Amino acid sequence: MLTCYGLRIVLGTQDRPNAPINASDVTLLRDIDLPIWPVMKVLAAAGDLIEDRTPALDRWFTQQIVGLPDAMIGELSVWYEVMKHGSPTPPRRRPRSEVTIKLHLRWALPMLRAWAAAGHHSLREINREQVLDALPPSGNARSTAGQGLKSICRLLKGRKVLFTDPTTRVKVGYHAAKQPLPVNVELLRAALMSDDPARAALVALVAFHGLRAGQLQRLQLTDVRDGRLHVEGRIIILAEPVRERLRAYLNMRQHRWPDTANPHLFLTKHTGRRTEECSKRWIWLTIGPDLSIAAIREDRILREAHATGGDVRRLADLFGLSIQAGTRYTNTVDHPDLPGKQ
Repeated sequence: MLTCYGLRIVLGTQDRPNAPINASDVTLLRDIDLPIWPVMKVLAAAGDLIEDRTPALDRWFTQQIVGLPDAMIGELSVWYEVMKHGSPTPPRRRPRSEVTIKLHLRWALPMLRAWAAAGHHSLREINREQVLDALPPSGNARSTAGQGLKSICRLLKGRKVLFTDPTTRVKVGYHAAKQPLPVNVELLRAALMSDDPARAALVALVAFHGLRAGQLQRLQLTDVRDGRLHVEGRIIILAEPVRERLRAYLNMRQHRWPDTANPHLFLTKHTGRRTEECSKRWIWLTIGPDLSIAAIREDRILREAHATGGDVRRLADLFGLSIQAGTRYTNTVDHPDLPGKQ
């Protein structure tokens, strides 16, 4: 009903009948507490929506390069466009994820700002010696800063924006993997015993079976059957504590959304009336600020590694890890700082 009200309002603001509607005009419905996403979805399906908003990633990039020289901004803009959209012409390149773009720019920005403050206006003025002087001496700080700068300079050299790549043959080392650590047991126990069935079920699936956030999002009702969980080609026998919490959650789900057509296991107040999956943000907020999916999953894999005496193949089968990723956990089995180790 609220979606219908919103559609009537935005259609009533048109200067010309049957004209497309700007997405920025639809966002004004927030001011009168009406939903905007269902309205946009209906208009987009009808072909009557014009996306005139600036993407959040574009706004972020513009904010990050404020204060840099114009020539450097132009060079970074070339890098950003290729990273975001890719390039079908040689040298061909696939688009990179938003996370990759943000990380590479953040890692390189301190050096770029330092060179700008020293009077350099373009990356063409930077040579190998200046790169070596600007890089941190060692550790993860050096590897990340070097990776970010290499990402920018290699791409610009390939696009013929730079004549030479000043990062060529500059060794920056490798990013050291973080040591896996156990989670706070009291916090985990409190989450498993939560009065919120959704929170208890989410935490149980991660704590007992090591599911990731994306897997939790995509889970459907039909993936849970006969006491087993079917996820990404794997069949997992559900632990009894997980079955109990899933039964409690499914009872709540049926009571709250008895007529929903959404096939996904986890629903929210928004997706209960639609068919799309829940958001990762909802999962993070439901689990709470004191725990994270990554920390719970890491704890589960770490405990399994110690229970099996460092059987990396078992970790690969249970949690879908690669051998390299599993080795990160099995290497802790004989760690000299662990209790009982000499």
